Amino acid sequence: MKNVMLICISLFIGTFAFAQDKNAKAAFQVDGVCGMCKERIEKAAIRTKGVKSATWDIHTHYLSVIYDERKTDLENIHQSVADVGHDTKMVTATEEAYNSVHDCCRYRDDEIKKDHEMNKEDQDDDGN
Repeated sequence: MKNVMLICISLFIGTFAFAQDKNAKAAFQVDGVCGMCKERIEKAAIRTKGVKSATWDIHTHYLSVIYDERKTDLENIHQSVADVGHDTKMVTATEEAYNSVHDCCRYRDDEIKKDHEMNKEDQDDDGN
């Protein structure tokens, strides 16, 4: 009887500990160039059911997310970001979605990218 009780307690504790590990962390590259892109990308990710946190870095272009694996997966998060016009390594935004972003956010346009790079250098020179 003691052994049965010990086994039941061990199973309960093991199941409880396993149930607590539902959140996953991931980071992946998302194309974008500015603060408006950052806001759009993070909103798209956080609005995906199961995503608890989303932060996109303008300089590295990496989106870091914390999400509940029971409610969503990385493919859904990539798709949500692509749906608002931003390419990821897994999903390319449709032309319609890409064309819906503001003109200054057109990260596929080399001139726009150069303009943002020059602005970033100017800000770095000013200490901002």
